[in-house]
Amino acid sequence: MEPIDFVRQQPPFDRLTEAELEQVAASLKPARFSRNHQILVRGGAPSRFLYLIREGEVRLEHEGQAVQLLEEGDLFGYASLLSGNSPAFDVIAEEETLTYQIPGEAFRPLLDHPALAEFFLKGLSQRLQRTAHRETSPLAGNMMTPAETLLARAPVFISPDASVAEAAQRMREARISSMLVAGQPPGILTDRDLRSRVLAEGLGPETPTRQVMSQPLKTLPAETPVYAALLFMLQENIHHLPLTRQNQIVGVITDTDLLRHQLKNPVYLLKQVDQLAHLDSLAQYDREIAGMVETLFRGGLDVAQIGRMVASVNDALIRQLLKLAEAELGPPPTPYAWIVFGSEGRQEQTLLTDQDNALIYGEDSPAAQLYFEQLAERVVTGLQQAGFPPCPGNYMATQWRRPLEQWLRLFKTWVYTPEPQALLEAAIFFDFRQVHGSLSLEPLEEILGAAGKHGLFLAHLARAALEFQPPLGFFQRIKTEQEGVDLKKGGIAPIVGLARLYALEVGSLARSTLARLEAAGQAGTLSQAGAELLAEAFRFTLYLRLRTQLRAYQAGHTPTNRVKLEQLSALERRHLKEAFLAIREAQELTASHFQTRRLG
Repeated sequence: MEPIDFVRQQPPFDRLTEAELEQVAASLKPARFSRNHQILVRGGAPSRFLYLIREGEVRLEHEGQAVQLLEEGDLFGYASLLSGNSPAFDVIAEEETLTYQIPGEAFRPLLDHPALAEFFLKGLSQRLQRTAHRETSPLAGNMMTPAETLLARAPVFISPDASVAEAAQRMREARISSMLVAGQPPGILTDRDLRSRVLAEGLGPETPTRQVMSQPLKTLPAETPVYAALLFMLQENIHHLPLTRQNQIVGVITDTDLLRHQLKNPVYLLKQVDQLAHLDSLAQYDREIAGMVETLFRGGLDVAQIGRMVASVNDALIRQLLKLAEAELGPPPTPYAWIVFGSEGRQEQTLLTDQDNALIYGEDSPAAQLYFEQLAERVVTGLQQAGFPPCPGNYMATQWRRPLEQWLRLFKTWVYTPEPQALLEAAIFFDFRQVHGSLSLEPLEEILGAAGKHGLFLAHLARAALEFQPPLGFFQRIKTEQEGVDLKKGGIAPIVGLARLYALEVGSLARSTLARLEAAGQAGTLSQAGAELLAEAFRFTLYLRLRTQLRAYQAGHTPTNRVKLEQLSALERRHLKEAFLAIREAQELTASHFQTRRLG
């Protein structure tokens, strides 16, 4: 293979035009180094070349300690070349090595190319963000377009003194499903309001609109992206969304508009869930979720945003299952709360995984114990029929249902007198999120909010956060098994644990990993740059996992958390190793900060 043909295949040079590659070829110089030859000297003269490894390996050393091994396709020397400073590491040939050198005077003009400038001048967090950016499929719809592009007409208003009969007539004439009601603040009257608040209540056609309208309006700016409008409607459980510009309503979008924008979107599934009357209807739920996730993914939506969408639909399913169970069992004897935790609690689940849920109820009594045992059994069974496998560790409401007082004792024990193994198993409970029920969980929130004041708890939680390690071996090579690299254990879980730890340290009650990292960065327990880097590493590993899982699903295989390195591009492999290195560095700083080694 000619040298330029090899260069053409390596990122970021694979983004150059043929004319630009010819310029590189004119300056390219092969350089061969024998084993143990010192190519660059830490603290010595600045590098005069950008080096691209063609064959062999070089190691980076710091004060005599090997810190990383670079292999075929890797680059070095550019940081010193661009800054004019001494190399930060000794660079030594691990074995006989062939490199291609690009002199500084030929390399610097290449930085006018955006792809090369981004690669060599931007930080890792920015490059990870860029790598996970995808071209969207026109068949999937564009979830990033402004919601106002879905508007079909100008807003239609009616007086609050007008009768509901007049409102219904105008809605029919305009072929719309809602009317805006003039006033300060304005309101809205929908076809659902006419059914549930007028007909169902036996009110007459002369009833004034103001008596049955919804007020105040829930609105969003017209420039809000489609995905954010969709998520807002799901979370607020509304079917009509007025859009505003400069505080003036410019139109109303509906769930039907969103359905037209995309066939398999959360609104489509939410309608099915709302109409669920029997558990037999759940047989296709996991396939519908997978189809929705694929549509959102192809539409260019960020994986973290997809997780929030999926959580909204799953929450609606749980609430519907609980309503069906209550209809069968009768009203609950005491207020209760159904909680989810783990990835569902953090709203980071995409394709369905095993369920993690629990039940908390108010006053304890034999009647309450029997009722909630039956309630939990029905809901957990329903979730299994929907495609949520039972939790291998039995972290489900069939096992974890207790009165609030017992939960308070548990949380106090975990925080005030922590035991390593118990805390390791209990850490996911700190991700809990209430999905349904009227019981206030503020007492549990207060315990978590004050947990950062307990040093021993933080030290044990830090040890639990270090349980999973990036799969880096000798010289920082990615260790892989026959089935591939486990992205969950090696990348996602370590970041989740670190984010949980640092957020609780500052008293943040944020649940999502990204929100926790942001809280830690703002509070200074993590540096702003460190928090941003972990956030982008999290997004990147989530992206790689979901893309691999969707490909497996499409091929009829069972999705897993593993990816084979040969399935990744050269740039993705490089960035995955850099992400793992960033996680390892954060874990080492964590171990030192919380002195986990002193715990014995």
